[in-house]
Amino acid sequence: MHNFLIIIPDGGILFEATGIADILMHANNLRPADIQFPLYQVTIATTQPYHVINGASGLNLLADQRLCDLEPSLPRDTIMVTGRGQSEEEDNNIVNWLIQAAPHTERIVSICGGAMLLAKAGLLNGRHATTHWRLIDTLQSHYPSITVERGPLYVQDEMIWTSGGVSSGLDLTLALVETDYGFNLARDVAQDLVLFLHRPGGQAQFSRYLLNQADSGPIKDLQTWITDNLSNDLSVENLAEKIAMSPRNFTRVFTRKTGITPAKYVEAIRLTTARQYLEQTSYHIEKIADITGFGTSLNLRRVFERNLHVTPTEYRERFHSRNMA
Repeated sequence: MHNFLIIIPDGGILFEATGIADILMHANNLRPADIQFPLYQVTIATTQPYHVINGASGLNLLADQRLCDLEPSLPRDTIMVTGRGQSEEEDNNIVNWLIQAAPHTERIVSICGGAMLLAKAGLLNGRHATTHWRLIDTLQSHYPSITVERGPLYVQDEMIWTSGGVSSGLDLTLALVETDYGFNLARDVAQDLVLFLHRPGGQAQFSRYLLNQADSGPIKDLQTWITDNLSNDLSVENLAEKIAMSPRNFTRVFTRKTGITPAKYVEAIRLTTARQYLEQTSYHIEKIADITGFGTSLNLRRVFERNLHVTPTEYRERFHSRNMA
């Protein structure tokens, strides 16, 4: 039997943890007939001095245990942290417990912002990891020894697994079931619960690009102009000429003020705008490629596949407005 401890900080999104527990319990129900014992023994632990976990929605969940009552040195198969706490004290309590428990645990997993606590505990040092797209830059800047992956729904680095936001924890949990007990069981669980075992296209987190804006001055004005002129030639040379700088000096100043090179900024703002057209209009993909400056649908497709791991058509199918113009 695989013992699975889920630590749920207060004030989080409860369907992460309950959905994960349901997947593991469903794996128990669908276990092969020749296995008499449950595959997973799941324990829900609260970080609070009482057993009730308060969810962000106002709903509550009754925990099996209080984290403070659990002996960290006991051997465990999997420990999962489903997010961050509501206070520094709560986070520190989890981190200190994880530091003590890690040497005695086969696998440690985080969902969403839980990666921040694994990082604070030193468990991600020198590893590849991911987290919710809103926290990716924070995780990378605070812990430069971590290679933070921006695309995947989840990342495995040896015994450490991390996932992106909320529902990606379900994808990760199905991957854990597949790792523990094989493809057939994970497939059966996914089919019964109407989940993707492997989301099509190696689907990435569909984050919005957080494009840094210069505080003021010619670079900020240029960023506004770029947004209004995406179909123009936005090469470094032309952008530098527009604000009377040499290409080399322009690149240096732009990168210092925005944290991103001009070329990457242009591609990102074009991609963000293309996504908005796919979501909110019925424009043909060739037209969207033209007005956003990608030129051809092939170029647009390449950028989508490289950054989001889906084609523009697949993206539109998932995210278009029901009232497209």
